[in-house]
Amino acid sequence: MTLGLLLVLVMSTLLPSFVISVLLVAIVRRWAQKLGLMDRPGARKVHTHPIPLGGGLGIWGAVVTTFLAGGIAVAAYRAGWLSSLESLFPIPTEVKVHFPGMMYRFWQIVALLGAGTVLMLLGLADDKYGLKWQIRLGVEFAVAAFVVFGLGMQLTAFLPWGWLAGLISMLWIVALVNSFNMLDNMDGLSGGVAAIAASLLAVMLLSLPGTDRTLPQIFVAAMLLALVGGLLGFLVHNWPPAKIFMGDAGSYFVGFWIACCTLLATYAGSKTSQPHAVLAPVCVLAIPLYDMLSVIIIRLSEGRSPFEGDKRHFSHRLVEMGLTKKQAVLTIYLATATCGLGALLLPQVDYYGAAIVLAIIVCTLGLIRILESQAWERNN
Repeated sequence: MTLGLLLVLVMSTLLPSFVISVLLVAIVRRWAQKLGLMDRPGARKVHTHPIPLGGGLGIWGAVVTTFLAGGIAVAAYRAGWLSSLESLFPIPTEVKVHFPGMMYRFWQIVALLGAGTVLMLLGLADDKYGLKWQIRLGVEFAVAAFVVFGLGMQLTAFLPWGWLAGLISMLWIVALVNSFNMLDNMDGLSGGVAAIAASLLAVMLLSLPGTDRTLPQIFVAAMLLALVGGLLGFLVHNWPPAKIFMGDAGSYFVGFWIACCTLLATYAGSKTSQPHAVLAPVCVLAIPLYDMLSVIIIRLSEGRSPFEGDKRHFSHRLVEMGLTKKQAVLTIYLATATCGLGALLLPQVDYYGAAIVLAIIVCTLGLIRILESQAWERNN
């Protein structure tokens, strides 16, 4: 990956997505009340006055617009329609060489955008009307099945049974959709964690040695960077004190998009000496997954439904320990970065190094758990 290609990649994905997101979220903020997208204070809410919902529309719109515009521009260039502009804006050869691969993947991305749009609309309906968890989960699994079995996208798990790899891939998509949804409980939290995770995954893909040059690492990195741009644009409006919330429309799309990027990406080949690199996405996303699993365990242990909302999330537990809301958010940012930075080493190290990286992540989560349990015992 040369510096020139990296700059083109950032300028064509992250930057336009950021600008589009800032503008779209501002528009949604203005029309949220008329659209009935308002989050009002309640028993499990941390805010004290009505806040607009629907910020996720800006994230979704930024990613969709960036990719559709990019695909149309590349198709127009290859058809010779933009040849008159090349003298003014010359495209480096190292960029042109990736155009055929981009067009090969374009329709697959369009299908993913369509599937993500279904989940965004599902979340939007839930934001406005409130849907039963059975309906939400059913649609999530249906979309996941379409991606895994309809589009043929599965996690690289080196399993001899294709059906099992497919089932794990479906569960992975649904888990990430719900983990980012559950994490969306404080200003700047879910969007910031998603931006950190997506950035680290993109850096990992762009820094891989690339034993198989046919792998679409650059294209998947572009998908992640477009999401990062949309998230950063949203955070302009969502940074504490938030002026708008992401809502289920945003968290569903964000979790789905990151899940699909991890399915498309290849972190290690079966014949390489680093097959353990397939665990990299799990490490990068350890904190959102920890929050989801810990909340589910708490709710089940108390005899409640795992789909019943409450204030027992990781961020809420940090506040109970004495942190401010902003400190809790920054703490979760640092924990996400710690796990993610360790994961960057997995494709570069042997089994011994991988064991150390995984031990660091396990110790980080264990430390968090011990501190939480001590605070809980003190408060009870």
